Amino acid sequence: MRGDKKRVFAGLDLGGTKIQAVLLDDEGTVLSQCRRATPQEGGPPAIVKELFATLKEVTRMVKLEPAVLAGVGIGAPGAVDPEAGVLLQAGNLPGWQEPYPLAGELSKKVKVPVSLGNDVQVAVAAEARMGAGRSYRSLLAVWWGTGVGGGIYLDGRRWPGRGAAGEIGHVVVRRGGARCSCGRRGCMEAYAGRASMERKARAAVARGEKTRLFELMEERGRDRLTSGVWLRALKEKDELAERLIGRGIQMLGAGIASAVNLLDVDAVIIGGGLGTRLGDPYVARIAKAMHPHLFVPQRPPDVRLSGLGELSGAIGAALLAETTAESAHRRPSRGTRREVPRGEARHDGGRHVAVTH
Repeated sequence: MRGDKKRVFAGLDLGGTKIQAVLLDDEGTVLSQCRRATPQEGGPPAIVKELFATLKEVTRMVKLEPAVLAGVGIGAPGAVDPEAGVLLQAGNLPGWQEPYPLAGELSKKVKVPVSLGNDVQVAVAAEARMGAGRSYRSLLAVWWGTGVGGGIYLDGRRWPGRGAAGEIGHVVVRRGGARCSCGRRGCMEAYAGRASMERKARAAVARGEKTRLFELMEERGRDRLTSGVWLRALKEKDELAERLIGRGIQMLGAGIASAVNLLDVDAVIIGGGLGTRLGDPYVARIAKAMHPHLFVPQRPPDVRLSGLGELSGAIGAALLAETTAESAHRRPSRGTRREVPRGEARHDGGRHVAVTH
């Protein structure tokens, strides 16, 4: 905070089926939040238009305009170039074929700086800073949604590797197995990712299997099997839903346990649209599925549900915007869009998020 005026940052969590937005002040209070559907047609320009509409909605809720924001952050799925603000590859976004300057195009509309980061990485940074990961020095985060992403914190700092660390969804759990959206075979995401499970469900229906999944989808006015649809089907004990989710959990257990055997982290944090919506009972099932594969089963890591829930990605994106603004203030030469998770920038024990209604 500078002077007596609070700065307000917007965070946009761009997913395959929804855009989640929050406004966050520099004391860590969520001022407003909203959610809109991700366009399924029109490619990147349509998504930019909807991102801007989401910004206008979330700012209007507190009688602000987007142009007064101190910064905007986007967490986007896939490979990003945060320096250039370019989304390079996004297999889970409809119509995304080529690299696209997402941050720059949105900045033209909103008239404030826009920062871009990977959706899971910014969510994990928020979780490590403010959520379920605050009390751990090392953790593995697994974001279970349209795909399966992840992030790694070691000794209190994010481990980026050479830029792609934490892509746990592409750990191979079955050699020569199911085809993944990345083009390879046997990835954990090919069994546990929501998009992959939907393809399997459609194939099962084509073979004559019975399920309520697609009836529930239509009843809810959706064109995809969202996390809410899966949860309702599971509550109704739909056999196909139970079988696909059960197999996904087994693959998650094997893949996560293998990563734990390598890293020996203190905790595993489960988040993402599907992980958050299914909640603690399914986190417990993942922990149980991990156990047979752990090298030291007598000392398993804590396995916890995301503390920030479905807002973790949007909060992380807002924190990315704040970090970028602080970096620009310290180095006023030439601004860049660079993903620097708060967990790397400062170590003061974290802070809680207060949500106002």
